[in-house]
Amino acid sequence: MGMASVILKSGREKALHRRHPWIFSGAIASVQGTPAPGETVEILAQDRRRLARGAYSPHSQITVRVWTFNPDEEISPAFFRGRLERAIASRRDLTESKDLTAVRLVHSESDGLPGLIVDRYGGFLVCQFMTAGSEYWKQEIVARIKDLVPCAGIYERSDLDVREKEGLQPCTGILAGDAPPDLVEIREGECRFLVDILHGHKTGFYLDQRDNRALAAGYARGSEVLNGFAYTGGFGVFALKGGAARVTHVESSSDALALAAKNVELNNLNADQVESVAGDVFQVLRQYRDSRREFDLIILDPPKFAESMSQIERAGRGYKDINLLAFKLLRPGGVLFTFSCSGLLAPDLFQKIVAGAALDAGRDVQIIQRLSQAPDHPTLLSFPEGSYLKGLVCRVL
Repeated sequence: MGMASVILKSGREKALHRRHPWIFSGAIASVQGTPAPGETVEILAQDRRRLARGAYSPHSQITVRVWTFNPDEEISPAFFRGRLERAIASRRDLTESKDLTAVRLVHSESDGLPGLIVDRYGGFLVCQFMTAGSEYWKQEIVARIKDLVPCAGIYERSDLDVREKEGLQPCTGILAGDAPPDLVEIREGECRFLVDILHGHKTGFYLDQRDNRALAAGYARGSEVLNGFAYTGGFGVFALKGGAARVTHVESSSDALALAAKNVELNNLNADQVESVAGDVFQVLRQYRDSRREFDLIILDPPKFAESMSQIERAGRGYKDINLLAFKLLRPGGVLFTFSCSGLLAPDLFQKIVAGAALDAGRDVQIIQRLSQAPDHPTLLSFPEGSYLKGLVCRVL
């Protein structure tokens, strides 16, 4: 019995020629054979030319994710070993740094491994299997990772909504080795953090913001800082290290704020310089506006506001609202670090929204830097969707 195949509609192979790894259900003319979810299928043009091989996902709108554009390459344990070796080798400058003990080792499509995330936190690895294909090969992938990366344990955090679109249940637990402790300590430059691998956001920490945290520290000296959507205080700790006079953490989760307080303590910083506010960031900022509070540096790193194209307009209103409030709270000469991690929101649209917020706030504002995700979260040029984190550093004149 040969490999099942997916035959594309006429002219729908153009994206594959551009080496884009997604095939949507609407591009498929027919499926030959009865591939199981995650199984490898041949991808054929309408004239039956062999184009690529990928993972079949009948429940998802992205019905096939390409593993290889070489139609003769076998998808096997050796294939995964090669891809993992390449991804890990490309980050050697980060993984061998003594000042850095938390690094993303595999970044999904951009490392040629759609649906797979592997993050290292000290002696532990955390994996996310987000797609039918990565799930199908899970045991083989874990075995290869274990061979390639010495670690105390590998833990799974596949508790993402995106798995539902793939017809998969959420899944967490130990994949290999020991269970991670409740909190794992990591180092990021001069700062140290406690990470909750078991229950924290994403895989425990926002590794993609590493360089931006360090950059914000350079703007913090002598400043009153507002850290909105503070999570476990990453930006706040860096701001205090950079000489901030005062940091206000605003975060809806009291558990995250408790961990932020531990992170302040861990870095021998003065807890008296930190105010922790548990609450909805939008409401808290409105209260600050009404009571005429002012700040020199504001950081807004909200969660993803748009999960689908239908939510873009609503997300846009959210970004506008939060940035408008921030511009009203900044002193003249003050700086705003504002981010969007909604991959579906284009960078030019994000800039327009922030510009609209400045206009409505009656402020003249300059963009002084554009920010993106850290280099261990690369973007494959043929997969622009991999570039999801957008940031602007803005100065109020």
